[in-house]
Parts: sequence; C-alpha cells; structure tokens
Amino acid sequence: MGNALSWNSRYENKLISTEAALHNLKSGMRIFLGTACGEPLTLVEALVSGQRHIEDAEIFQLLPLGNAPYLESKYSGRFRHNSFFIGPPLRGAIEEGRADYTPIMLSDIPRLIKQGIIKIDAALICVSPPDSHGYVSLGVSVDIVQTVVQHAATVIAEVNESMPRTLGDCSFHVDQIDHFVKGERPILEFSFSEPTEVQLKVAENVARLVEDGATIETGIGIIPTTVLNFLHDRRDLGVHTEVMLDAIVDLVESGVINNRKKTINQGRSIASFCMGSRKLYDFVHNNPGVAFRPTDYVNDPYVIAQNDKMTGINVALEVDITGQVAADSIGYRFYSGIGGQVDFIRGAGKSKWGRPIICLPSVTGDGSKSRITPFLSEGAGVVTTRGDVHYVVTEYGIAYLHGKSIRERVMSLIQIAHPKYREELLDFAKKHHYVDPETPMPPSYGKVYPAEMEKRTKLIDGTDVLIRPLKPDDEELLKQFFYSLKDQSLYYRFFTPGVRLSRERKEPLKLLDYDLHMAIGAFVGEPGKETIVGVGNYILDPATNTADLAFIVRDDWQHKKLGTMLFNTIAGIAISRDIRGFTAEVLAQNRPMMKILQDSGYVIRTHLEEAVYSISLTFERKMEKKLGDETPLRGA
Repeated sequence: MGNALSWNSRYENKLISTEAALHNLKSGMRIFLGTACGEPLTLVEALVSGQRHIEDAEIFQLLPLGNAPYLESKYSGRFRHNSFFIGPPLRGAIEEGRADYTPIMLSDIPRLIKQGIIKIDAALICVSPPDSHGYVSLGVSVDIVQTVVQHAATVIAEVNESMPRTLGDCSFHVDQIDHFVKGERPILEFSFSEPTEVQLKVAENVARLVEDGATIETGIGIIPTTVLNFLHDRRDLGVHTEVMLDAIVDLVESGVINNRKKTINQGRSIASFCMGSRKLYDFVHNNPGVAFRPTDYVNDPYVIAQNDKMTGINVALEVDITGQVAADSIGYRFYSGIGGQVDFIRGAGKSKWGRPIICLPSVTGDGSKSRITPFLSEGAGVVTTRGDVHYVVTEYGIAYLHGKSIRERVMSLIQIAHPKYREELLDFAKKHHYVDPETPMPPSYGKVYPAEMEKRTKLIDGTDVLIRPLKPDDEELLKQFFYSLKDQSLYYRFFTPGVRLSRERKEPLKLLDYDLHMAIGAFVGEPGKETIVGVGNYILDPATNTADLAFIVRDDWQHKKLGTMLFNTIAGIAISRDIRGFTAEVLAQNRPMMKILQDSGYVIRTHLEEAVYSISLTFERKMEKKLGDETPLRGA
C-alpha cells in the first residue's frame, strides 16, 4: 500500500493544468505530437489557442490526422510542421510551402532520434490512466512515440480515460513523465471511405496471393484494408503490421487470424499503432493477444523476414513498365510518404515463402491517365526500386517481376494495365527497345484477362495444379515447357521429328484473344516461380462454329489424369461459349489422346487416313464433370 501511495502521490503532484504544463515551452523549440489517432487533442488545442508567447516552433509528427489546427495558415508564423508521412490535413500546407515532409523509412526514424540527429525539446503525447502499479500505456500510438518519450527533454502526457491500455513494449512509469494533464476529448477515430468497384477488384486479386498460414502486413490505404475482407475463408493467418485496422478484429473473432503458425511472436498480433473505431480500441484494450512495439522493431526488415510466408501489402501511386514504384508523390506533389513500404517489401522479400505486394488501380480516379506508365511522372520519386519489386497487382491481374528481364517486365505489366493504354505502352517499349521492335500487339491486350476461368485442382497423386488461360508474358515459361518435351511427344503434337520453337510456333500465343483463340496451361509452383506442365488450346472457325483442338502434357507429368483435366477444362470453356464442338488431327499412334477423346462422353466421329485420325467431336450432351473436382482459386 505504501508503494502505491508513493507513486500515486508523485503522479498527483505532476497532474497540472494544460496552461501550466505548456507555460515553459519556448519559441524555437522542436515539439513532438503523438501519431494519428493518438494525437493529444486537449494539449494541441491549448497549444494553438493559448500559448501566444511561442513563435517559430517546429512541430514534428509521424502522421497528422483530424483537424490539425496548427496547420492553418494563420498560425504559420508560430508553427512550422515537419512530418514523416503526409496525411490529408497536411497536403495543402506542403503544397503552399508552409510545412515540410521528411522522406524516410519508418524503421529508421527511431535511430535518428536516439542519435540526436532529430532533437526533441518537448513531447506532447496521449496515454491511458496509470494502472495499479503506476504505469501508463501509450495506447494506440506506440510507433516512434516510445523512442521520443525516452529521449525528449520534456514529456507532457495527456491522460485520457478513453485511451485503451495496450500491451507489449509500450508502457512508462509515471516517474518517467514530466507533467500530466487531464484529457477532455475522446481520442480520434478513423475510417476509410467505401472502396470503389475497381478498388474491390484490386483487393480481390491481392487476396489471391494470401495463403493459409501467412503472416500479413497491411499498409495505410483503402485497398490494403479491403483485402482483409476477402480473407474470411483462410486459415491460421498471423499479423505483423505497423498499423492495426478494424478489419483485423473481424478476422480474429472469426478465427481466421490466430497467429498459431507464426514463426516468431507466435500467438500474438504485432503492431505499432492503431487507426480505427471504438470497436478496435476496445479489442486491443488489455488484450494479451496483441503486442504493440516501436517501429524500429516492427518495421525492421530483419525481424519481418523471420516470419515465414510474410505477405506485405502496400500501395503505389504509379509504376513504370520497368517496375519502378512511386508511392509518396504525384509528380512534384508530395502526397503520402515512404512509411513502411520499403521495410516490408524488403522484409517479405527475404522471408521464406514471402510475398511482397504492390497494388494500385490501373488508372487514375477519373480514368484520364494510366497508373502503369512508360516512365514515372516528372518529379516523382522512386520509393521501391525495380530491384525490390516482386508482385504488382491491379484490377486486371497479377504481374511477377522479381528476377525478370526488362522485356519480361514490360510484357507482364502491360498485361495488367488498363486495356485502353496497352498499345501506347507497348509502342513506347518498342521505341526504346525494351522489347523487340517487331513485337506484335497481342489481341488479348485489348481485352480483360478472364481470371474467372482460373481453377485450382489436384492430380491423382495429390499435387496442386493451377489451370488458367495463358498470357502473352508466359512466353518464357512456354519456351521452357516446349524444350522439356521428348521427341516422341513433339512428334505426336506436330507430326514431324526434330521440331524447334520457331517464331511461327510462338505466334499462337501472340494471337491469343480469349475468344477465337483460347489457350490454357497447367501450372505447378507458386506465382513467379511456376512451371508449365501441360497446354491446351483451340482456334474457333466462326463459319462452322467448331474449334480446332490441340493439347499436350509434359512427359514426366503424364499418367496423372492431367490430359483429361486439360480437355475437360477447355471443353467447359467452349461449351460456355456455345461452340458446337471440336475438330482435331491425331496420329493413330497417339493412343493416350485418342483415349481421352473417346472417354469424354461426347459424340465423336473419326476418319482414318494415312495413320492420321480426323476427329469431329460434338457437344451433344451436357458433360456432368466438365471441370472435374476443381475448386475456385484462392491462394497460389
């Protein structure tokens, strides 16, 4: 009891009025404000409205939110704001030259403070009431605040009854705080606007890359938070993220996030700050399943990389066709910040089975400009280098760039650009010799890739196989597939020995339009590291409404029913498009293909001439198993 009274007495002595607490602040000081929803609103209001003796003060903040009155032009002589990340209230002040932006990776900011490169004279923060042992919690804003409290000359804490008591590395004894004031306003709440249809589609495509057992990070933005809404059919997800969001609560409560499969910090969600509603704040309050740590831990790429299957989800403003990512500026206009993007891209990139993801809509909000660009806008800065980028996702699909040549990157990124801009992008690439100047414009570039046709299935030996439409950027994979085939398989397919992959034999891929010409492949391995083990295609003759069919399976993948799966899939596609049937030329020696056709259950007519069967197959009855045991694609 004596100890409790002792700390309590000292706390009461430090509890003073806001005017008294701020009275000793002087002109020219560097003043730190708590982050985002952790901003001490009562102290800020008093600082702006009452302390008129303060001039030429510099306000440091990780991320301003709310009304941010100190950014109003009438206070420009008293306060100049310097932020490490640009929130909505700050953009106008920066554009007018009344405020500053310091571009830096989130993981590096605490080091600048510890080394005295950034000196803080006074820190104004918001904390929970002290517990029975005299410890206050930094609540929703730990991030760089923890380091600031340790190194600021003076710390003034606003005690707010509505601040949740978060757990982890985020508590200070009352003896470590210089002054306390009573908070008079509830802490800020925050919500993103409703996603557009395009943002929903981007988020859905990103979600396809999140596997069961993954540990996830979601950067600040509508798309990353929307991705979480598409993960309710996953299992055993973990969380290691700088910002905790409302949608994470729903996934925890439904059992999707349990942190059981995490490699480090097992059983706990790791975060450094919150941006959300009262529901989120109540969830993190005294919750031992959530640990808040400072950014020099949470955002340390070495720490991030220790999480197997680390999946980092971050947004871009534009990406050029070589893979350079602009994320903090739109041309010369600074818009957001580096934040944790590079930290998590690099950390996830070094993680075992990790997936670093950059996502963005393919066009600007009004559709007037492509966000997949020939080159970054004049004045735009590179946040994530082309050497760091792995996955880029738009509403039109997923491009994997890591370890790819410029030519491969160009073809992959054009494929996920808006169809309206693909020809312009390809023309630029040809002009600058990023690709062969003779490269034709694939018909598929004018169309939307039919992602709904992607199906995941299992072979009879249990191997996972993805069967999906081919894309122009599959050219290298097709080349590898072709040269993996044995002479007999090539002879069965092309009716001639010693076949080589000539330009003419690549043309079907160049002519792919998902309408008259459809081609599908069977892929094994995760995205970006796939191998093609089987291919099927048809070319439609509109005059007869029949399609010429061909398919082939790699020799070491035969006798696993893969050929049957390819046939059933491409037949299902043809039937859905009201195609009457298939025609094919099959060598009499090619008994496996003949058996697949004969066992299909369709009406089939054959004519044998010079050891070649001419096949006519008609879809005269509904095939009950046209897609076998396939299930909709979820992960990779």
